[in-house]
Amino acid sequence: MRPLVNACFLLSCLSLPVLGDDYFNNLLSIIKPPHSHTAIIATNLVTGNIIFEQNPDTLLLPASTMKLLTAVAATSSLGNEFRFSTRVYSRFPIKDGVIAGDVYISFSGDPTLKTQDLRSLLSQLTEQGLYRIEGSLYLIGQANEQLQAPGWVWDDLGICYAAPVSSFVLNRNCVHGKLSPKLASNQSQLSVPGYIPISITNTSVFDKSGIEKFCQLDLQRLPGNHFSLSGCYSGSQAIKLAIAITDPGLFMQESMSQILKSSKILLKGHISIKHQLPTQARLIAAHDSAPLPDLLGIMLIKSDNLIADSLLKQLGTKNYQGPGNFSNGSRALKDVLSGEGIVLTHAQIVDGSGLSRYNLLSARQLSQVLHLIYTDSRFAQLIDSLPVAGVSGTLKYKASFNKPPLLKHVMAKTGSMQGVDNLAGFIRSETQGDTLFVILENGQSPLEKKQQRAPFSALFLHSLMDNTLAQESQAGSALTPSSPAN
Repeated sequence: MRPLVNACFLLSCLSLPVLGDDYFNNLLSIIKPPHSHTAIIATNLVTGNIIFEQNPDTLLLPASTMKLLTAVAATSSLGNEFRFSTRVYSRFPIKDGVIAGDVYISFSGDPTLKTQDLRSLLSQLTEQGLYRIEGSLYLIGQANEQLQAPGWVWDDLGICYAAPVSSFVLNRNCVHGKLSPKLASNQSQLSVPGYIPISITNTSVFDKSGIEKFCQLDLQRLPGNHFSLSGCYSGSQAIKLAIAITDPGLFMQESMSQILKSSKILLKGHISIKHQLPTQARLIAAHDSAPLPDLLGIMLIKSDNLIADSLLKQLGTKNYQGPGNFSNGSRALKDVLSGEGIVLTHAQIVDGSGLSRYNLLSARQLSQVLHLIYTDSRFAQLIDSLPVAGVSGTLKYKASFNKPPLLKHVMAKTGSMQGVDNLAGFIRSETQGDTLFVILENGQSPLEKKQQRAPFSALFLHSLMDNTLAQESQAGSALTPSSPAN
């Protein structure tokens, strides 16, 4: 088995001189995963000099580092005042507690919309005296929606991190449940809140003794938000499930029916979906999401795919004055960033989250985006939204990042999926100038990942901090930490 290194790749352990590229090339011959494709670029942001680069123009899967591009494009194009809106309209006024016609709720794809927000919308109407709608309730959403981007893995589609991206989003288009073993048998029991309008057939079992060679759960997605759970789970403890719905429009329609029944408003007609508001409809109630900076904060810290791709569709709407989808949203993202000076000539962008296996970016392109974030005051707040090593988000518990020297000094966006482990961000330390880095690793061996004592990115960053400090010490440098340009 290939020897694994930990802290012994430091300068004193390697007994290597500090010679820039020679040092890092020697280092990489020891720590670089033998079966992976890697690309690296590191830049001193005080001097502007490239510290080291290797394969900086090789196109690789970015995974969730793609969200850095989405954050910059959304800030540039949509602006910090942007909010998703959910609005209620009617052509008739509320008169004597009654609307003598139809009511329309227009949905914009708010990825943060919850049941309580819809209840609050209805409360706004009851506060205006409404207690009866003589007509029907129409839910207005986009027709013929593209719910998933090209290149999303089929196995992911039933899981909530790949929930459908739609103008109809409620409770993240996700249903939570629990699968528990029954006593004195291998049978299982599935618990899902009864009020949620989905149905699941469960025939799965628990392999409590671990005797099955091939044991895995299988979730089949069926029409009408029906699911079939089968297969087996190795273990004897209950597990949590997070299931993505398949039909967002139907889910919203049936959820709205339940919400309306529990309100003080009586609906005489039916609830159905339409794709266009009637003319001369006037606004009678509204709900807005948090502003864009707050949404981007959640997106970057939690690596939220639904927010990222909902914003991508908004970019398509804004830039092409039509219904947003993955195609025009990706084109808009590329156009906006090209206008900001990012060279994306050979890049391939098909979503805003990085879930797609069709995305391709280089370390240099990600480096350009990070440099723009660092130097342009419009994007400076994005640095504060990045996960911090050992402190927040996807870097809080990542191996080797929750202890010195990386602890609290690395602010970066992770990008992880099967076979991919990327990191792009900044190093800030009291002992050296700010450093920008991109480390991409594709084709990662699952066995090697399981056996490694530290991620490749952590090993390289550890050495980068020590090498940079040593170089500055030899040069008699007195650099102090700098801040992004304001």
